[in-house]
Amino acid sequence: MKKDRIHLFDTTLRDGQQTPGIDFSVEDKIAIATMLDRFGIDYIEGGYPGANPTDTAFFEKKRTEKACFVAFGMTKRAGISASNDPGLAALIQSESDAVCLVAKSWDYHVKVALGCSNEENLESITGSVEAVVSAGKEALVDCEHFFDGYKANPDYAMACALAAHAAGARWVVLCDTNGGTQPAEIAAIVAALIASGIPGNRLGIHAHNDTGQAVANSLAAVEAGVRQIQGTLNGIGERCGNANLVTLIPTLMLKPIWSDRFETGIAPDALQGLTALSHSFDELLNRSPQSQSPYVGVSAFATKAGIHASALMKDPRTYEHVPPESVGNYRRMMVSDQGGKSNFLNVLRRRGIEVGKDDPRLDTLIGIVKEREAMGYAYEGADASFELLAHRTLGRVPEFFTVTSFRVMVERRFDANGQLRTVSEAVVKLTVGGVDMMSVAEGHGPVNALDIALRKDLGVYQSEIGDLELADYKVRILNGGTEAITRVLIESTDGEGARWWTVGVSDNIIDASFQALMDSILYKLMKNRKLAGRVAAE
Repeated sequence: MKKDRIHLFDTTLRDGQQTPGIDFSVEDKIAIATMLDRFGIDYIEGGYPGANPTDTAFFEKKRTEKACFVAFGMTKRAGISASNDPGLAALIQSESDAVCLVAKSWDYHVKVALGCSNEENLESITGSVEAVVSAGKEALVDCEHFFDGYKANPDYAMACALAAHAAGARWVVLCDTNGGTQPAEIAAIVAALIASGIPGNRLGIHAHNDTGQAVANSLAAVEAGVRQIQGTLNGIGERCGNANLVTLIPTLMLKPIWSDRFETGIAPDALQGLTALSHSFDELLNRSPQSQSPYVGVSAFATKAGIHASALMKDPRTYEHVPPESVGNYRRMMVSDQGGKSNFLNVLRRRGIEVGKDDPRLDTLIGIVKEREAMGYAYEGADASFELLAHRTLGRVPEFFTVTSFRVMVERRFDANGQLRTVSEAVVKLTVGGVDMMSVAEGHGPVNALDIALRKDLGVYQSEIGDLELADYKVRILNGGTEAITRVLIESTDGEGARWWTVGVSDNIIDASFQALMDSILYKLMKNRKLAGRVAAE
């Protein structure tokens, strides 16, 4: 049976840029467009040339090799011919393969936002599409607020879509701009539009996630007949975001209800790069990947309960809906006070630590983990600290250096200019290779001062931690009162792109931070030796 083609349209660089706190540079846009192009996305919407310096500079030359490169902008203004509208001219003259025109399809917006008549809006749609097609570019029309418009005035919403189609638009995209439409409504309205004369292979869906159903709405539209899906990487976008292509793509490719009937432009082997694509994008945004993201999150194929882990070891299908490696992820047996031997053996094996099921040291490790988690440690979220604990229990961690003592001072005082300042200073005494050393540093707060002092001079190991960076620092109070137990989680990265988490627990936040900082440095030194293939026995 011949499969229908689903065309994937990415709007990360345009609609995704409306996410609060996200502002792409030209270099960011080039990097993201390259990642999407190599992955196999059909359409990449780059932004609005002429609207701002960044987008204008981004469109100075074509930015994709395989994907259709799309410029976004508005239809011409009412009362002005297409040839005299400067905004439309900028779109047509840009170095793009296609132009996506946003058009009002809700008569309420035509009146309030555009301030023109319904007929003038229809003429703007027709004239703009014809101008784009005459220039030799592919025309797409985003029918903004289509579903709300249809529910308010179905005849006019349909008239807008039909006008775009009749003028030569390759795709008429139905937008759930406010994100409040339900899947059943999406399906019924799409079916009605197809019955009016626009074939499904000329229709697209653009769903927002304000009710958490953007992916479901996109699939409902496909089921009803549309053949283009618009979305963003990791679901970023205005308000609650857009349809998440990172979730939609594997669902279409791996779930038989979809894959038996449809195909995408993503190669099966390329799908194995999905997790890397998602995490690389988050890295570019300088944020941590969401652990519970479907398919690509570190918890997507994780299990904590021992009985689940035991079943997974026998047959992964018992608790996995797809093989994790199909999307470039991996099975994660988390170690915790709920975990059994299967969890521990799997985690240790994945980290290259071989230990027999009946080895008494394994029982010792399990006992230590359960005891420490009862104290507040969380090794399921601190992979590096767990690996170090395992090595220590098995007697395999070299003594790179020893911290003999540290002191952290916080002083509030007036500086030479009479300004009141709070100054943090840390002193660390340590021994490296038999040599006693002392480091002093000031920082932005006591933990920062301690971090700087601790990494200021590690003697022969200093060059090895030059690319070590602390990416995130989280504090959680585990019980109430001023004597509360504090858990500190630190995320670290290095120049090779690796990321790891370490944990510390104490009734003193500085001590908890020190534990996590020490583990981070030790893990980095151990990691260097693992990569170099050297035995950690210095």
